[in-house]
Amino acid sequence: MNNKVNYSLVGFLVLIGVALMLGFIYWLLKPSSEQETKIYAIYFNESILGLNIDAPVKYRGIAVGKVSKLQINTKNSEQVEVQVTILKTTPIKEDTVAKLTAQGITGLSYINLDAGSHNAPELTKKEDELYPSIKSAPSFFENIESSLGNVSEKLSSTLAQTEKLLNEENQKQITLVLQKTASFMDKMDRLLDEETLKHFHASAKNIDNVSSELSKVAPKVDTFVEKSINWEQNTSASVSSIKESYIVIKGSMDEIKRAVASGEFNFKEIASDIIPTMNNTLLDMQSLMVKVGDTLERYERSPGDILFKQEETKKGPGEK
Repeated sequence: MNNKVNYSLVGFLVLIGVALMLGFIYWLLKPSSEQETKIYAIYFNESILGLNIDAPVKYRGIAVGKVSKLQINTKNSEQVEVQVTILKTTPIKEDTVAKLTAQGITGLSYINLDAGSHNAPELTKKEDELYPSIKSAPSFFENIESSLGNVSEKLSSTLAQTEKLLNEENQKQITLVLQKTASFMDKMDRLLDEETLKHFHASAKNIDNVSSELSKVAPKVDTFVEKSINWEQNTSASVSSIKESYIVIKGSMDEIKRAVASGEFNFKEIASDIIPTMNNTLLDMQSLMVKVGDTLERYERSPGDILFKQEETKKGPGEK
């Protein structure tokens, strides 16, 4: 039995195995004719901590490439240039945006491509660019950090203003205001005791009663005004009639005067015109005086009837 080992043969076999393994890996990773790749550049204005070489590049959650190079932008030292290798079949548009995204809780990051609009033109490189440049957007943590920075700045400003507001002099003024407020509330509490509240309620009730009485009196006042207007109209008509009669009498007297002066005085003819007119005038005056006398008599018997109601005449025995 031969126990000697041929180390040369073993080493040769190991080399062949390693070569076959590398060839297999290359065959797996080598893109086919349908999966050729293209290099793009992305410029970030934030820290790319957690992003490494060969970190995946995803398009809507699908791995479409990897990070091939990380370096500081030679044209702008405030930016970081990231070169990525992406499959040519990936629709990279002019409005496509790249964003750093955390990969779970590992602390590692990858590049996520937000899809551009369907009708947007494809991204091409410019004359001064080595590779087409994909736009970048702040990451979630960058937005949080920026927001926290703004909040911290505003909080510091608020605290500074609060410190100025609550200085020693203002504290004294605030204390004085609180003391005066407490004193005022104590006086109001003593003023609005139970007895005072009862007086307030009684006053309110009296005001309500007065309003109710005024509501009852208002229709009577309307009635009085209406009766006064009717009486005034009747009186005015009687006075107008008397005035017209006096005008006629005056004309007749002028006619008598003229007839006497000219010697044409005919008493019978003139009297036939004057006597009826005078008779009508006297009758109108008599009617007016009766009405005035009746009104004055009612006022003497019951003055309240003029404002509120008519006097109810007491009927004699047997009258209905």
